[in-house]
Amino acid sequence: MEIQVIQNKIYEIRGHKVMLDRDLAELYGVETRTLNQAVKRNIDRFPDDFMFQLTRVEWETMSSQFVMTSRSKRPKVSAPYAFTELGIAMLSSVLNSKSAIQINMGIMRAFLTLRQYALGYAELNRKLEDFMFTTDMQFGEIYQALTELAAQKKLDEKPRNPIGFKQILKK
Repeated sequence: MEIQVIQNKIYEIRGHKVMLDRDLAELYGVETRTLNQAVKRNIDRFPDDFMFQLTRVEWETMSSQFVMTSRSKRPKVSAPYAFTELGIAMLSSVLNSKSAIQINMGIMRAFLTLRQYALGYAELNRKLEDFMFTTDMQFGEIYQALTELAAQKKLDEKPRNPIGFKQILKK
């Protein structure tokens, strides 16, 4: 399974990277209701940090961003379950099939890739901030030097009275 396809199904909700039950069911090749029934039979394996149900407002907001092309998609009135990375890992034990294990490995790789990307972005952002700070300091020093040179030039351009004796020529 292509990691990019899986990554496109990972959303950030309530500060967690999650996948929705309908997307997971599609990946596993089962109906959403079948996946949810398996979870409900093993609900003690899915605490709040593994899975949570979206509120009606969250679902309406999300579903307004989706293009619903099929009637087999969940209606807006029925809020889906969102599974965190831990919840998805637990799904492989609940579904307990070889294909579920293979699909879970692909999903875990997608989450890992996203995490590595986020870490790389954070490092790049830190380096950019360091560069900007250093550059700002250097520009400040350059500006100060140019200001001093301009002030010196103004002093140099002032007409000066000559110092010393004036020789008066007689005619």
